[in-house]
Amino acid sequence: MIYDLLLPSKIAFGVGRRAEAGKLIRQIANRAIVIAGSRKLANNGMLAEIVKSLESSGINVLASETISQEPTTNNVDNLVLRLRNEYSLTKNFDDLVVIAIGGGSAIDLAKSVAAMLPQQNTDSLSIKNYLEGVGTGSILTAKPLSIVAIPTTAGTGAEATKNAVIASSKSDIDTGFKPFKKSLRDDGLLPRIAIIDPELALSCPKRITTESGMDTVAQLFESYVSKRRQPFTDALIEQGLSQAFEALPKLVDNPNDIELRSRMAHASLLSGISLANAGLGMVHGIAPALGAYCGVSHGGACALLLPLVLRVNADICEERYGHLGRLLLGIDQNVSNESATNKLIDHVENLCNQLGTPRKLSDLNIDKNMIPIIAQNSKGSSMSGNPKNLSEQEVAEILYRSRYGR
Repeated sequence: MIYDLLLPSKIAFGVGRRAEAGKLIRQIANRAIVIAGSRKLANNGMLAEIVKSLESSGINVLASETISQEPTTNNVDNLVLRLRNEYSLTKNFDDLVVIAIGGGSAIDLAKSVAAMLPQQNTDSLSIKNYLEGVGTGSILTAKPLSIVAIPTTAGTGAEATKNAVIASSKSDIDTGFKPFKKSLRDDGLLPRIAIIDPELALSCPKRITTESGMDTVAQLFESYVSKRRQPFTDALIEQGLSQAFEALPKLVDNPNDIELRSRMAHASLLSGISLANAGLGMVHGIAPALGAYCGVSHGGACALLLPLVLRVNADICEERYGHLGRLLLGIDQNVSNESATNKLIDHVENLCNQLGTPRKLSDLNIDKNMIPIIAQNSKGSSMSGNPKNLSEQEVAEILYRSRYGR
């Protein structure tokens, strides 16, 4: 048995752990750039509480930034330029850390800034040159800055992954690039510290709770059957799905239940660890194209696609899906893999219906003429991990079925 394992150096999980941010981060840095992902954090005082913890521990907060949408290349490039110019951040990065306080968008922006600030090749400093399959194929030559992730949603698991997803900007399209959402990927983007305090998710609105929750569920399912799966992550995935199946539907009517929030935060963390080590599949192969070309939120795309993709992969994943069905749903051990698989997929579909997430492409007013474009641009490392090899035409046919119902 051979495998590599990527994990944050320190994971601090539990209600109230945000109060320890300063003490934990002071062990690795004494200067910080803070990137927050929601103005609600400022309004409810939680952002100020964390910043106070940093400053009380002797950490100098040099700059702060807030982002309320998925980061674009311009967001990254402009922020890096501002930090370089306003704070003379061109060298001596050893005592500097980038702290993300927010959902996947804030963590992705923080990772990107941490990667780009130390780079010295001024001819290729736009982040698009470092994204997979987009620009010049530039490689990070300087080690990224240390990253601390403090997630405020239970969804992406980005606090435990080594990639950042960045979208195209209008200027990219104007200069001839096709719309894209692509990853910057490097082992150095794995956060040094992940502080996961479920209380930070209490302010999440219903849509973000449900869609980010389905992102977690999709990541767990895809890592479980990925071509790059490994035995180490199986137990994490089984526990994560068990937690999510129980907690997520209850959160719809009980959004302030801290135990339910804790279970989803735990499931999200496990999904991040799993995808970082075992990869993903078709859901996450298609979702970026839906976002780039049709403006579909990532979590919404995952919720829409997951039941369909489970059925597409069922014939070659029947044994593993059947095991999950018996384990998670209490199905009798004598029930066949085929029957247990069908019951499991039905359960996921019922979960989506209960959460009120999009069920068909037509629910999102996506024109059928967009389907070939989406299929053509649903390629990359996630799609290559899908257990079933699918041609572009097959992907298009699957999406047509999604538009008109299963």
